[in-house]
Amino acid sequence: MSESAAELKKAAFVAVVGRPSVGKSTLVNLLCGGKVAIVSAVPQTTRNAIRGILSRDEGQLVFVDTPGRHASEKKLNKKFMSVSDRSMEEADLILYVLDASRSPAAEEDAIAERLLSLTEKTIVAVNKIDTKTADCEKINVFLSDKLPGIKAERCFKISALKDEGTGPLLACLFDLAPRGDAFYPADYYTDQDVQFRIAEIIREKAITRLREELPHSLYVDVADTEFRDGGKKLWVRAFIVTERESQKGMVVGKGGEMIKSIRQAAQKDMNRIFEWKIELDLRVKTAHDWRHNDGLLKKLIDR
Repeated sequence: MSESAAELKKAAFVAVVGRPSVGKSTLVNLLCGGKVAIVSAVPQTTRNAIRGILSRDEGQLVFVDTPGRHASEKKLNKKFMSVSDRSMEEADLILYVLDASRSPAAEEDAIAERLLSLTEKTIVAVNKIDTKTADCEKINVFLSDKLPGIKAERCFKISALKDEGTGPLLACLFDLAPRGDAFYPADYYTDQDVQFRIAEIIREKAITRLREELPHSLYVDVADTEFRDGGKKLWVRAFIVTERESQKGMVVGKGGEMIKSIRQAAQKDMNRIFEWKIELDLRVKTAHDWRHNDGLLKKLIDR
């Protein structure tokens, strides 16, 4: 039975939005104290609404890390934007992350326009204040011009990389969160299933090692998992799936060195995260023009 409204702790879903590569995933991982979302220098690494969970004495915040908002008419990008739009509409609060090292541009204008009707539940985090090119004044001018409805006390300067300024930001989020019961047990920091997390870790290792145009042309399919040795080991067979046959060679690499490097790095990360020893059988296959397959896109992005 729930406590009375006066005794309930705070509980909220927080949609985390912003341009690609502003540090949303790094921030969510930091706040939730574990690897919730994969991180790379490649724009739009995040493809799904990734939930990270922070439980404290004040209550529980569920951060929904969304794909970076990018202006493009490609079908895959439109899917990304639908994920972001839905997350913003459904969330109790919105955490808008900006990059202090980059001047606002057309993409930032589009995000601000989208947030105009949602300012009552929006909090701003200006990230990367630790960089040499940080210019917070430009960001302040942009916010005053485009989102005047967001009060100064809801804007915070932070460094997700160095964990600076996040305390006041969290205090504000908890203060604005509605009262309610926790959504998840207190020891959870994500609700992702094991196969999804495995696929994302493999994809992270692949996109950080492959040439810039290839990352958006691949996804990871976890084909089979099996517990072995009395449940102490988890055997995984997974495929890095490319869009064209000619791309398979890039993933395999000379003498198989590239896929070996991806496999070893992914397995090391998994062994650190999961309670079982991971044995990863990693292969490569092709799904021709998969980015134009509506059924597959729905399966990959809406899960």
